[in-house]
Amino acid sequence: MHKLDTNKENTWCPGCGNFGIMNAFKKALAALTNKGIDPKSIVITSGIGCHGKIFDYLNVSGIYSLHGRALATAQGIKLANPELNVICFGGDGDSLGEGLEHTMFAAKRNMDITLLLHNNGTYGLTTGQASPMSLQGYRGISTPQGNIERPFTPITLMYEAGATYISRSYSTKIDHLTEVITGAVLHKGFSFVEILQPCISYNNTYDLYNQKVRIMDGVPSNETVAYSLARNKDDIHIGIFKDESIPIYHEQLLGSHIPANERITRNHRCEIIKSMYP
Repeated sequence: MHKLDTNKENTWCPGCGNFGIMNAFKKALAALTNKGIDPKSIVITSGIGCHGKIFDYLNVSGIYSLHGRALATAQGIKLANPELNVICFGGDGDSLGEGLEHTMFAAKRNMDITLLLHNNGTYGLTTGQASPMSLQGYRGISTPQGNIERPFTPITLMYEAGATYISRSYSTKIDHLTEVITGAVLHKGFSFVEILQPCISYNNTYDLYNQKVRIMDGVPSNETVAYSLARNKDDIHIGIFKDESIPIYHEQLLGSHIPANERITRNHRCEIIKSMYP
């Protein structure tokens, strides 16, 4: 595996959960290499937010995308070259707010890509506004009297959308998170990993998660059990909630065709266009 670090200054706040996510991702890349995945086939995208800075700190090919559009970019990359292993980093605000439609349709299509959702329950980069995952009562600069909206439950949301690998982990559980990410990338289909990630500056949930997080023994036996565990408020369950194998989008759409490798030449395209306008 080539050197993963870059020379960019890291500007995450000391104690940020993103450090755990980055360390787990690096370990997952090493594990994937050991399982035969070519590091050169790994491509990443990210949105806008504290999570998106990870793009600057990882020496991995990819595209730093627009706010909410990291999954749209990831889908385009995968359709252009299905041989690539495409991994998307998104924040809870980025992927469940601005980019919610892209998240839902990537899951609906069962795109063969992975979304690593950094869930810190706030818009940390812009100093603490309430996000789609902020708990009721959360006080930030956009909700000084307390947030009145109910947060999403990402696990059940992805069930409804049709994701085939649905999981949750915690940024301090490095080994657990590494295993979950590795499994997500190896899975054929849309893989969703919700990562509980405290924001030390605006939504410090370390005490809450340290007290309530419980690792599940295995994959729930059915959807009803999975929903119950995902929505449990007494314990916060982490692990794999769903691991299903069904046809994936690019194989149904393209068959064995790889547009990036089998595209026609520029001259041929020009000839086709000219023939349309004699």
